[in-house]
Amino acid sequence: MDIKYNITKYKDNNVEEIKDLISVEEPLEMNLQFQKNGKWINENISITMRTPGHDEDLLAGFLFNERIVEDISEIDTIEKAGDKVGDYNIQNKIIAKINKSENVDINKLKRNFVTNSSCGVCGKTSLDTVEIAKKEKLNLSFPKIKKNIIMKSPDLLSKEQSEFSKTGGIHASCLIDESGNVIATREDVGRHNALDKLIGFTQKKKLIDNHSQFIACSGRLNFELVQKGLMSNIGIMAGVGAPTSLAIDLAKRFGMTILGFVKNNSFNIYTNKDRIIL
Repeated sequence: MDIKYNITKYKDNNVEEIKDLISVEEPLEMNLQFQKNGKWINENISITMRTPGHDEDLLAGFLFNERIVEDISEIDTIEKAGDKVGDYNIQNKIIAKINKSENVDINKLKRNFVTNSSCGVCGKTSLDTVEIAKKEKLNLSFPKIKKNIIMKSPDLLSKEQSEFSKTGGIHASCLIDESGNVIATREDVGRHNALDKLIGFTQKKKLIDNHSQFIACSGRLNFELVQKGLMSNIGIMAGVGAPTSLAIDLAKRFGMTILGFVKNNSFNIYTNKDRIIL
């Protein structure tokens, strides 16, 4: 979603007043409905700043990646709620009803802060927290991806970014197979939201094949993006920027291959290089 704003543009000693397309950022209140002691309970678990669109995928991916649900099938329904508000006339509240409530620990899950569109759940930097949720390391024998497919991924990602081509202000995550076919793409102003949307959609549609696919992300790979990939047993993640130190540490611990500075003629491998066919 985008909207036109009046701006002043300076270029080559020329100043002009133009209308420019800007990516929309709006809050989304994410709620969970579950049963406890025979009673239905509604809890607000997080507020995130997102680009409106594919909100159902966003919440499904969030619930799966945070291990609020172990399987997407535990989600009965996801529905928008509340009045349509603001300049964009959209609903900024969404509710997931889950059918397996006995393991819900709302005090552990409830967010007491707003997640930020640039860094996601800022401050959640404990490798031990991930280790509790992720019981096993990834199998290092797959996937195997050829170097030319890796170097092709930024162009594939760019071609799939319809919103970025219009505004230049949005991130994307893309699921790609070993032959260079794009399985699915999702965009958002937040890197973590884009990945939640992608994983939510591909998990629901059962499109993920860990033996032959990898995920490409715009921007850098940070701790949270790697953590989200691990929850779907993604063996390779590639970013067009640099990974953070904690992302590398997490990938090493759980056996993920991460790549950075991916271009059409080069890339850096930071962990588990044997998955890449050079």
